[in-house]
Amino acid sequence: MTIFSTREIPEAGIRLLQDKGIKVVQWHEKRELTQQELIDNSKKVQGIILSGRIKADAEFLQECSHLKVISLFSAGFDNIDVAEATKLGIPIGHTPDVLSKATADTAFLLLLATSRKAFYHHRRIVNGDWDFFEPNANLGIDIHGKTLGIFGLGNIGFEMAKLCKNAYGMNIIYHNRSTNERAEKELGAQKVSFEELLSQSDVLSVHANLSAGVQGIFNADAFSAMKPTAIFINTARGQMHNEQDLKHALEKGIIWGAGLDVTNPEPMDKDNPLLYMPNVAVLPHIGSYVYETRDAMALLAAQNCIAGLKGEKLPKCVNPEVYNRG
Repeated sequence: MTIFSTREIPEAGIRLLQDKGIKVVQWHEKRELTQQELIDNSKKVQGIILSGRIKADAEFLQECSHLKVISLFSAGFDNIDVAEATKLGIPIGHTPDVLSKATADTAFLLLLATSRKAFYHHRRIVNGDWDFFEPNANLGIDIHGKTLGIFGLGNIGFEMAKLCKNAYGMNIIYHNRSTNERAEKELGAQKVSFEELLSQSDVLSVHANLSAGVQGIFNADAFSAMKPTAIFINTARGQMHNEQDLKHALEKGIIWGAGLDVTNPEPMDKDNPLLYMPNVAVLPHIGSYVYETRDAMALLAAQNCIAGLKGEKLPKCVNPEVYNRG
């Protein structure tokens, strides 16, 4: 059995696969494969580990319907046609949970950096603009005791809420399709409508999975419904916010600041005005960028591959309904 990986993954995952007698072929070039290259490489193997911005669309899946498993090196799965994979009987694995703390840490980092204009003040040093003290200039916002609103209170959102509650005594509200009883019991979180989330949040942090229903949900109307002192944080998917609307909201003082680990489009252009606004902090999608998390992701991706190649249920499966076919 052979697995093709579209990226070089941590050695922990490679060793686990090799220990099970599975050969691993990795893509070593520092560029995305073309769709045809992905198809050609996938036709030679029984499973793939998919990473990066490559899309496993219907055309690819139909060309490679022989695959026993597709293991995503990510928690998100918006780059794959899940319905088509299920139709073809291909189980899709992903790596949720193991990156919850690291991603929440990144959201917390962006909150602090934005609230204190940290990136802007760093640029002042680099630009030689640290020579005159102005008591009223370039001030930040105190977040102690403020209200944190979570859009999508799952595992990552819970970790972010816990950090904000424990460190800054923030009140927690959230908007979910379902009730998060653990968050309500342990953090005193309160479930609210989307409209209430917008109007009541001093900090609004996005942690939902991307779906058609939430794509572009943070647009001009949403920003207009937020407090002029509010901070918007997105570490989920850039497609959830309209970047032009966000830029307008920040320029016009409709909201106060923004912290982004994901952008729309991604990657962000180096000349994007958001990068140079004092009250904005942008990172290049580093939510899982720690050794421990990447090792855990590699192990889980490998475990999904091993199960898929053996015809067993994947430990973390995006489309468990694939096992109910026929």
